[in-house]
Amino acid sequence: MPDFSLELAAGGRVAGLDEAGRGPLAGPVLAAAVVFAAPPPLALARLLDDSKRLTAARRDAAFAALQRAAAEGLLDYAIGAASAAEIGRLNVLRASQLAMRRALLRLRGPVSLALVDGNQAPSLPCPVRCVVGGDGISLSIAAASILAKVVRDRAMARLDARWPGYGFALHQGYPTAAHRAALARLGPCPHHRRGFGPVDRAAPGPG
Repeated sequence: MPDFSLELAAGGRVAGLDEAGRGPLAGPVLAAAVVFAAPPPLALARLLDDSKRLTAARRDAAFAALQRAAAEGLLDYAIGAASAAEIGRLNVLRASQLAMRRALLRLRGPVSLALVDGNQAPSLPCPVRCVVGGDGISLSIAAASILAKVVRDRAMARLDARWPGYGFALHQGYPTAAHRAALARLGPCPHHRRGFGPVDRAAPGPG
């Protein structure tokens, strides 16, 4: 289970950063940055883990608890995004790093250290420490992983209402068999990521 040891060892105002949505064929990539004012209360800490290990119901409960904690001043968080068009232009790794930078810059104050999930350091206006598997190690990164995942899933549900037929609310844009079949039947919508093979193959050819 994640804990607060990395944050305490670093001291200062430490942000945890994580992203959601690098693997899908459609939709934005989302990132969250989270700064706890102090070690989170035990009741909150027990809700936090790598978002991929949590059921949707547990993610929603953790998300609501994080929002309450933010309203009480126990943490500061911000969300950043990079669009499908930016992913096509930059590639998904660079777009993910852009989303992280946008999230960090939307926090209410400067950060002394960013703990970033993974092994690729984004360009940020503060020192960066990459933590492989960080969403299972650091409570700040775990909180960021939950916030990014839930916000992205809800964004994909809104896209599903605007672009029916693809099933975005069910698969969140990931390359499931149902999504691939919808792509073959309908072709890509403006929120599909050009440069991804299944999307490009489903796009109508010239003429």
